[in-house]
Amino acid sequence: MPETVAVARLEGYDSPPLDRAVALLLETCGSRPAPGERVLVKPNLVNSSNSVHCTTHPQVVRAACAWLLDHGARVTVGDSPAFGPASKVAIASGLAQAIAPLGLKTVSLKRAVPLALTCGGTIGLSRDALEADRILNLPKLKVHCQMTLSGAVKNLFGCVVGFRKALAHNRLGHSHELFRSMIMDIYLALPRTTHLMDGVLAMHRDGPIKGEPFPLGVLACSDNGVALDTMAGAMLGLSPARVPLWAEAIARSLPGTDPAALHYPLERPDGIDLDGFVLSEERELSFAPLRLLQGRIRSLLKHFAKN
Repeated sequence: MPETVAVARLEGYDSPPLDRAVALLLETCGSRPAPGERVLVKPNLVNSSNSVHCTTHPQVVRAACAWLLDHGARVTVGDSPAFGPASKVAIASGLAQAIAPLGLKTVSLKRAVPLALTCGGTIGLSRDALEADRILNLPKLKVHCQMTLSGAVKNLFGCVVGFRKALAHNRLGHSHELFRSMIMDIYLALPRTTHLMDGVLAMHRDGPIKGEPFPLGVLACSDNGVALDTMAGAMLGLSPARVPLWAEAIARSLPGTDPAALHYPLERPDGIDLDGFVLSEERELSFAPLRLLQGRIRSLLKHFAKN
C-alpha cells in the first residue's frame, strides 16, 4: 500500500496562506485530534546560535498549534537541546513570541526513561514524549554534516533528554551504522506521530546549525516519517547510499523507502529549482570529550546561577 505524503508549495511564511496550507496538510493526513487529546508539538530547536535559520520557523509552529487548539487538543510545545533549555532557543528563534498569544510556552523534555537499543545499551528517552497521546513532529529540512540530511526521523532524536544526546554521539559516533540504528530505534519507540516538515526555507551549505537558508518553497506532511524523508531525499536528488537514515530504513524493510511508491494527494514535489543548493561538508559523528565537558560545565553554572 503506498504511503501518503501531502505537499503544499509556499513562497514564504505569511499568514493566512501558511495557516491554510498547514490546516490542509494536517487534514489530508487525517491528523485531527480528538477533544482533550494530549499532543506534544516537537519543533527543531537545536541551538540558539543561528536560531533564525536552523530551527523550525516560528510561524509554522504557531499555525500548527493554533489548528490543534481549535480542535480541542491539549498542546505542549517541547524539545530537548543538547545544551541549555528549550525556552532559551525558543526566545532566540522567535518561537516564544509567536506562540505566547495562544497561551503556550516552550518546555524542555525531561524524565528520562531507558530505551533498549538494537545496537546494545540504552538511551534516555523522555517520558514526556512517550506519554503523549500523539506527537506532531515539526522538523526543519536541513543538510547535515554528519547524516547528510536532517528531516522527520532525525528530528525525533530531540526526544532524548538533554545531555544524553551528546553522550550518544560520543559513544556511538565512531560508526554510522550504530548511530543511525539508535535514531531509528527512537523513531519506532514513540507514540503515534504526524510529521509536518518545514522546507519553505530549507537550510543548506553547513547544517544542522551554521548553514544558510535556501528557498525550496515546500511544506509537506505525512503520518510516516520515513516516507516524508524519502520524499525530501528524492526531491534533492539524493540516493539511499548517501543518506544513512534512508539506508537504515531500507535495511529494516520499513514502509515508505521507495520514492516511486509514494502517493501525493495534493501537489507533487517536482520541478523544484535546486540551482545553488549545496550539501554540508561531511564531518565525524562524535563530539570531542573536552567539548562535552565544557558544555556540561557551562550548563550547570547557568543552572546554579538562576537558583
